[in-house]
Amino acid sequence: MSARRELHLNVNLLHAGVYPSAWRLPESRPDAFVDVDHYVRVARVAERGKLDAIFLADTPAINDRIDHRPFMALEPTIVLASVAAATTHVGLIATASTSYNEPYNLARRFATLDLVSRGRVGWNVVTTADAAAGRNFGFAGVSEHGARYARAREFTQVVHALWDSWEDDALVGDKASGRFADSAKVHAIDHRGAHYSVAGPLTVPRSPQGRPVTVQAGGSEDGRDLAAATADAVFSLAQTIPDGAAYAADLRARAARYGRDPAAIAVLPGLATVIGGTEAEARRRQDELWELVPIAYSLARLAGTLRIDPDRLDLDKPLPDPLPLPPDANHTMFQGTVALARRDNLTVRQLLRALGGGVGHRIIVGTPEQVADDIEAWFRAGAADGFNLMPDVLPDGLETFVDAVVPILQRRGLFRRDYEGTTLREHLGLERVAWTPPAGRR
Repeated sequence: MSARRELHLNVNLLHAGVYPSAWRLPESRPDAFVDVDHYVRVARVAERGKLDAIFLADTPAINDRIDHRPFMALEPTIVLASVAAATTHVGLIATASTSYNEPYNLARRFATLDLVSRGRVGWNVVTTADAAAGRNFGFAGVSEHGARYARAREFTQVVHALWDSWEDDALVGDKASGRFADSAKVHAIDHRGAHYSVAGPLTVPRSPQGRPVTVQAGGSEDGRDLAAATADAVFSLAQTIPDGAAYAADLRARAARYGRDPAAIAVLPGLATVIGGTEAEARRRQDELWELVPIAYSLARLAGTLRIDPDRLDLDKPLPDPLPLPPDANHTMFQGTVALARRDNLTVRQLLRALGGGVGHRIIVGTPEQVADDIEAWFRAGAADGFNLMPDVLPDGLETFVDAVVPILQRRGLFRRDYEGTTLREHLGLERVAWTPPAGRR
C-alpha cells in the first residue's frame, strides 16, 4: 500500500443514473442503456476527474419493471473493452457471477481485458441470488446461501490460480534463438475440488498488474469471509459512520486471520449523490426525481428486496415485524434496508423515499461543499477508504461531482490531482501481484 492514505472514488455506471426516474429528465436519453457511446462518455468524465474506476453491475436476466425504467442490459466486459479503447487511465471493473459462469472462461475473459487495457481491470465477484437468472441457465431455483458462497470461494481460488499459471518471464520472444515461450514457466493448475475440475494453464500471460483486481460486495457472514480471504476492494453498504467503521474493522480482522495485510483492502461504501448549487436546489432536484418514480414500482422493488408480498406493505405504517431474513435473499440489501427503517422508525412511504425509490445505499443531498464534508468525515473516521459513487443522473450528476466536488477534495489534500500510475492496482495504492509457485499459494 502507498504510505499516505488516499481517498478512492469509483463511479457505479447505472445506465441513466441511480434514480429509477433518471431517464425521464429532459437531458437524459432513454436508449442510453444500450449505447456504448454513453458508457464511453461517462468513463471519460470519470477519467477527467481522476477517479479510480468505473464499475458496471450485471444481472443476466430481466428482473426489473422494464415498463418503468432502463436496466443493466449489456454484457459488461464487452462494454468495458470499448471503454478501454477510448480511455487511458481510469480503471474498469465488471461484475461476473460465480453462480452462472465457469472459472476458466471467466478467468480468460478478464485476463484478456486486463491485457487489452494494459492493467486496468477488476472483477466484482458475486453469487447471484436471482431466480430469473437461474432459469436462464437451466436451474429451477436458487441455491442456498451457504452453498453459493462455498462454490464462490472455490471458483475464486481457481481463477486466481489460472491468472498465475504463467510466470512473469514465461514469454521469451527471442527471435535469434527461435524460442517464443519458456514452457517450463507455464504451469497447469490441475485443480480438483468439490465443485470444479480445471487443468489449466490459461492461454494468456500475466498483465502489467500481475492479475486483475478482485472486488467483492458481500455483507453477510459468508460474504465477509470471502472478501477477507480474496478481495482487494470491497463494495459495502452502510448508512452511518459507526456502521461503516464497524464493518471495516470486522473485515480487516477477518483478513488478518487469513494472514493478509488488513490495510491492503479498500472498503468502498455505496454513496448516491444529488448535488445542487444550494441545498434548496438539491432538494428540489431530489423531489423532481422522486415524484417521477411510480409508487407501485418502488413498492415492488422493496418487496423484492425483503422477499415478501407487496400486499404486506402499508405505505403509512412501518415495515412488518417480525421480518426474518429469507435464505434466498440478498443479505446485504435486506439487512441494510431493514436497519435503515428500524433505526429511523420510518413508514414504508418514508423508507421508499429514503431509498430513492429502490436504491438501498445511502443518499446525500446538498451542495458540493456539503458532499465533500460528508465524504471527508467518513474517510477520516475510518468508516470508508472511499466510495462507490452513484450519481442521481448520468452523465450530468457525475459531471457536477467532477467539476464541483473533486476540486474541493483535492484542495483538502484528500484526493489525487493526477494519476500516479497506469494500472488499477496503482490507483488503489496496491502492489503488483508477484507470481508465486503453486505450492506457495493458499
